[in-house]
Amino acid sequence: MKEWHRSIQSIVLEIDKCIKSQNDEALTLAYLAEFLGYSEYYVSRKFKKISGMQLRDYLRYRKLAFALKEIRDTKSGILDIAVKYGFSSHEAFTRAFKEAYGTTPSEYRSNPKPVVLRTAIKPFDCYLLGIGGTGMAKSSEDIKIYFVTIPAHKFLHIRNYESIGYFDFWQKQSKIPGQDCETICGLLDSIKGKLDDIGGSEADAAAGQLMAFINEPEGRICSWGIPLAESYGVRLPVDYNGEVPPQMQIMDVPAGEYIVFEHGPFNFEKENAVVEAKIEKAMKEFDYSKSGYELDTAQGRVFYFYHDCKRFWKYVRPVKKIK
Repeated sequence: MKEWHRSIQSIVLEIDKCIKSQNDEALTLAYLAEFLGYSEYYVSRKFKKISGMQLRDYLRYRKLAFALKEIRDTKSGILDIAVKYGFSSHEAFTRAFKEAYGTTPSEYRSNPKPVVLRTAIKPFDCYLLGIGGTGMAKSSEDIKIYFVTIPAHKFLHIRNYESIGYFDFWQKQSKIPGQDCETICGLLDSIKGKLDDIGGSEADAAAGQLMAFINEPEGRICSWGIPLAESYGVRLPVDYNGEVPPQMQIMDVPAGEYIVFEHGPFNFEKENAVVEAKIEKAMKEFDYSKSGYELDTAQGRVFYFYHDCKRFWKYVRPVKKIK
């Protein structure tokens, strides 16, 4: 079964690649089936079983997600955008757009409020599938440890006071209406101006979304003895004044100093577990007394967690100077 999750993941990546390059000829069941080397019927059946939707519907929603961002971020004509993403007319595009987002393209351009985009599915997720190899980490040098000052910003997020870890977090959030992974990631993906967004999509973990831990008295006690509330969200400019989705909250994060534990690029499938152990060991053994700093456990301080195997895995922990 994991092999089919891997195969569907390859289709997901190919779909986004073809949408970006406007290669509509490749965005067909026939092409994608040939891409995998299986029959159209078999690929269609497996895609629906793993993703929960028909391939044609997934294609339409991904095209609409790309189109929405272009309406939001550019001055291109709506008809030009419609044609670019494979819609036969302005009317057909407007109808599909309103069905997906509850507003027309022109209304959205005038008032780009958060909407739930169809983010790229991630069927081959090492956390959810219980994989992430234990072999030697060969793709990076040892853990880099350094201090940084992060300017004031805002953090838009959902939080959970009881969860422990990525999988448990989303399991618990899925039981809360409107706070499941697909809905939250879709809303966050539609928001413009994310500080950590490098112009990618959920397919390549570059849409500016990240896990974080907020020092809160109600939170669970973590391994280093601090009560933390687990959260998921995006960092935004300090002057962000856009609409906040009703199931989320936004907080001001003042400028502050942080210590970073960072591992470079690694093989997601083969090295995930060993890289995690390596970072955990570095954080546990770091001697703060020699650095002149200590962890800042004041209420409201945020611990950021970045997991992007193509760039890095890093923990960003708030610190303060030892008096």
